[in-house]
Amino acid sequence: MTPRYDMVNCHVVRPGADGRLGEFLQLRRAPRDYGAGMWAIVRGKIEAGETAVQAALRELKEETGLAPLEFFALNAIDTFYLAHGDAIWHVPGFVAVVDRDAAITLNEEHDAIRWIGRNDLDASFLWPGERTQLLEACREILDDGPARRFLQLSPKS
Repeated sequence: MTPRYDMVNCHVVRPGADGRLGEFLQLRRAPRDYGAGMWAIVRGKIEAGETAVQAALRELKEETGLAPLEFFALNAIDTFYLAHGDAIWHVPGFVAVVDRDAAITLNEEHDAIRWIGRNDLDASFLWPGERTQLLEACREILDDGPARRFLQLSPKS
């Protein structure tokens, strides 16, 4: 088995109609792409010479055209096994806070977007590791938990 550490998750959140953070972005995988039709988060590989932070910001820009107002690192690591390649993945997570009215420009990997309210996260996010990261994001970032200030990074890292 091969351990892998070269992928990042980036959870995108915006304020809801009430002005409080609480809507998470999902992107639908394009028909010709891996995972066709699946709703997913911003996710991608770390390129040579990049840090995980740099990769998350780059993937956010490439997949959505967005730049965050605030940016956070999560402590929860998305860990999963893929039989194809016999690899166990350890994927750090990040949270990008964006403006409610920010325009999204999808790349060729995706063909639609949707915003999921905080109360629908468990039913709408497929992977357990992503749901674990979202739970931390809600507790520490959206609810202004004790770790919030320690998790915050520069959105221009």
